[in-house]
Amino acid sequence: MKHIKGFLIHFILISVCLFCLLPFLWLTSTALKGNLENIFLYPPVFIPKYPTLDNFKKVLELVPILKYVLNSFVVAFFTVILNLIFSSLAAYPLARMNFKGKNFVFFLILTTLAVPFQAIMLPVYIIILKLNLIDSVSDFNGYLGLILPFCVNAFGIFLLRQAFMVIPKEIEEQALIDGCNSFQIFYKILLPLIKPSLSLLAIFTFVGCWGEFLWPSIVLTKQSLFTLPVGINELQGAFSANYRLIAAGSIISIIPILLFFIVLQKYFIKGSSEGAVKG
Repeated sequence: MKHIKGFLIHFILISVCLFCLLPFLWLTSTALKGNLENIFLYPPVFIPKYPTLDNFKKVLELVPILKYVLNSFVVAFFTVILNLIFSSLAAYPLARMNFKGKNFVFFLILTTLAVPFQAIMLPVYIIILKLNLIDSVSDFNGYLGLILPFCVNAFGIFLLRQAFMVIPKEIEEQALIDGCNSFQIFYKILLPLIKPSLSLLAIFTFVGCWGEFLWPSIVLTKQSLFTLPVGINELQGAFSANYRLIAAGSIISIIPILLFFIVLQKYFIKGSSEGAVKG
């Protein structure tokens, strides 16, 4: 009976995994098909008869996709760094210090999770314009306009607060006895203990920033500053679209995310369960 139950569980998990992989497999199949193969056949054909890398070469020729990759990496890198800094600085006092109104402040932060970015996009855009954080002023200002609106979020504060709360207070008390101040306790002792949660936040932030299309498409005007999603959209014409090239460009955009996840994967599962305590 135990073997049957284990078989059913693994069968369901493998089936769900394959179902989730279908879009990626279809994207890869489309990117590897030449012009002589019909990508709209029914039933669909996943294995190309004559696989080719010409679509990838054409993407590199038609658009400066390596420049788009660099732009996306710069924006994603600094967004991740700022998220880790500001979220940890906000989460530490909410988890480890006692002050009047702490729970109320935390509740207000959590309520922002219910507000979609599209609802506040217009006032944020007006603020960006007033501060001249647009690429028509300078490339540096253009990068700031992409990074600053996403440099901290309620999810990151919540995640790191829960991670800080797992750490026994005895560690902090011992550090105080040894002469450490609050910042030294935060930087030298507590931060290294929540590395898995920091890695988890880094992964989520990187993936979200890397795939962001709406905000960069609104703020950016210079093609030289286009991020990868906006740049790939340039492959689509006003009246037609070459889906083979779009698929090839999408595959290129996925590779950095996979590499980033592979580097931090050992922290992913541990970080996702680290904050599973009563808040």
